[in-house]
Amino acid sequence: MMEQKQIVLEHGGGGRLSHELVESVFVPAFKNATLERLEDGAVFTVEGLRLCLTTDSFVVHPLFFPGGDIGSLAVHGTVNDLAMCGATPLYLTAGFILEEGFSLETLREITRSMADAAVKAGVQIVTGDTKVVARGAADGVFINTSGLGVVRYGREISVQSIRPGDAVILNGPIGDHGAAVLCARENLGFDSGILSDSQPLNGIVREILQVSPEIHCLRDATRGGLGAILAEISAQSQLDIAVDEAAIPVNEAVKGICEILGLDPLFLANEGKFALFCPQSEVRAVLDVMSRHPYGRQAAVIGTVKEKGAGRLVMKTLIGGTRIVDLPTGELVPRIC
Repeated sequence: MMEQKQIVLEHGGGGRLSHELVESVFVPAFKNATLERLEDGAVFTVEGLRLCLTTDSFVVHPLFFPGGDIGSLAVHGTVNDLAMCGATPLYLTAGFILEEGFSLETLREITRSMADAAVKAGVQIVTGDTKVVARGAADGVFINTSGLGVVRYGREISVQSIRPGDAVILNGPIGDHGAAVLCARENLGFDSGILSDSQPLNGIVREILQVSPEIHCLRDATRGGLGAILAEISAQSQLDIAVDEAAIPVNEAVKGICEILGLDPLFLANEGKFALFCPQSEVRAVLDVMSRHPYGRQAAVIGTVKEKGAGRLVMKTLIGGTRIVDLPTGELVPRIC
């Protein structure tokens, strides 16, 4: 970060430069105990009620992609961030930055998609804002959504709650969103059949929390993919995490795209996948719930938390060796969410 004088696309990719930007610019400027936890949302107590607040901005290109669009994505992304904190999502805001000349019919289509997604997630969009910028300044439309939820779970769900011996569980195949957006953007000349996994996770999380009192941490694998979020969690917790590459589900079509383009599905973005940390004693109950839910039918245990160490993510590879997985340093697919 010290070598960077200007913002580059990699600062928004969820990898090393994103992490350094937050740590070197935003955390020092806005320093407080809640922010410094660097979770998916801020959990705090107001008059005895535990609340969660989160915000996110969406700049995906193209605006419509197989399996979703910027409107439904904006709802799902914010709902999922609340769910990762153990919160029940209640209300969303919606802010639109519109480019002069943008089609009103396209805007109506996007807002209809947002409305449908909000109904399916069980939330209401209750306030918002609109700004218009000059032609060429916003690539059509950018959307910001903030979300408010209530936290009723008895345990604190946080990176700081992870313990040695915890199992790492993934709710399904990785890389679908990144691959779907990439195929739609680049017109690769073949029909991959890949659909984005953009979906609301609050329902499956609610069911898990109802059966297990010992969920330690939840994190959705969005920008930077599964590899980035696990590397970040291992560094924050200062606990080594061991994962088995063979146990991580990846759809065959995504594997094919990655092989053709030289990409690693471990670092492709997702919008409906999350990692869960819990004691080994809770694994069966969690997997039972996941396997019965549409968003968890291919759930798998992919790793284990080790003793305190260097805070490294260590992967057992498909050929039987091991490698250290670090935060990605490049931007695999920019403008992904």
